Amino acid sequence: MWLHGALLPALATLGALAVAGQLFRADLERSLDRALLAQAAVESVSLFDGPGQKVHLHMAVSPLVEQVRPFAPQGYLYQSDGRLVMRYPPVSEGAPEPPRRVPGTREGEPTLTTEVSPDGSRWREVMVNVRSPQGEWYGLRLLASLGQVDRSVDSFFRMAFSLTAVMGGALLIVQTLLARRLSRRLAAIARNLERLREGDFTLSPAEGPGTDEIGQVGAALREATARVRGAREAQERLIANAAHELRTPLALMRTSLDLALRRERSAEVLRVALQDARTEVDRLAVLADSLLDMATAGRGAWDWKKGDLALLLTQAVEGARAAAEQRGLLIHLDAPAGVEAPFDAGSLRQAVDNLLGNALKFAPKGGDIHVRLAEEAGRLRVSVRDTGPGIPLAEHDAVFEPFHRVAGAEPSPGAGLGLAIVREVARRHGGRAYVVPGTAPGAELVLELPVVAPGDERASG
Repeated sequence: MWLHGALLPALATLGALAVAGQLFRADLERSLDRALLAQAAVESVSLFDGPGQKVHLHMAVSPLVEQVRPFAPQGYLYQSDGRLVMRYPPVSEGAPEPPRRVPGTREGEPTLTTEVSPDGSRWREVMVNVRSPQGEWYGLRLLASLGQVDRSVDSFFRMAFSLTAVMGGALLIVQTLLARRLSRRLAAIARNLERLREGDFTLSPAEGPGTDEIGQVGAALREATARVRGAREAQERLIANAAHELRTPLALMRTSLDLALRRERSAEVLRVALQDARTEVDRLAVLADSLLDMATAGRGAWDWKKGDLALLLTQAVEGARAAAEQRGLLIHLDAPAGVEAPFDAGSLRQAVDNLLGNALKFAPKGGDIHVRLAEEAGRLRVSVRDTGPGIPLAEHDAVFEPFHRVAGAEPSPGAGLGLAIVREVARRHGGRAYVVPGTAPGAELVLELPVVAPGDERASG
């Protein structure tokens, strides 16, 4: 940050100022040339306008001669033989005579040159050929010092470089403070990543002070940590609940077999013990299948295809009618034909079957089950409503947790994973599963899906 935030900007500024100083010098020299040419133009047309057309320099007789002497150009007038006729300012006693300059014999463009005196000072010279009314040629030479230009440029460089040094120092201080701040923020993210690498998801990164890229990384890390922590907690609950569910049939099997093996038993008693064990084995098989279904819903490779959702619901309802008739239940389907959407047919059919199975468990004999398909705000809602005891409001979210049992509900067959699978299928489809509040008597559960598959480019259009 010191290099890119302070040193490089300062060096770039110095380079720009050096170029600007040279351009400033060139502009001042052009201004001086224009002033010399203007003075030469005035003097050349008025050399011979004195009494009797006597040659003279106006700058020498100006009433402002004393005021302009410090910066006025020097003037020299030469005859055709190169002899100096007059000069301004007057030569001081003991001063060397300037060299002879022989004027040309025709009028032309003035010549501008730069001279360097023995003491190192620079002078800008303009030479003009002027013809007198009598036809004699004179040479008008004006000389202006470039010292003022050099002093102005030197003053510019001193001020510019001083300000650059101050700016560079200020940038260095600011970049140092920013570097320390960024270092602290990055160190905090690194510490959290180290904890995550070690499997510690108990702490989330603290919220950063800004919304820059580092702040966005921190926010993404907090969100990822929360999701991983939630997934880990859900996994731990699932393992604990699965262990509890497995323990009960295993304990029953062990008790039944221990009793059968304690002493000699008749064939009939052993057959009963084996039948009890077989019943618990079937229960374990159902639980294992449900766990496998849930794992498949969460991680399996799905076959996404666009299909008729109403047709899938019709097939699911027809498959459940036999079980409904045994309990004296009626299933009503309200699904408009031609509702198409991309989905995985196998997992979605399983989720719908689970919703229907849940309704069949709790709907009273002689009751009704209503299955409805509707499209609202670009999302498809598959709702299954029964006329059973309903679900308490406090447990609307909990019923989708694995192995959750509604408080006060009568024991029912099953592994307690059906609605958890429904929620996982909905999540994988980019939707959600929820209980509609205020539907007593009974409960209405909804599987909501997007019209397009997750990640489909059409979703952004």
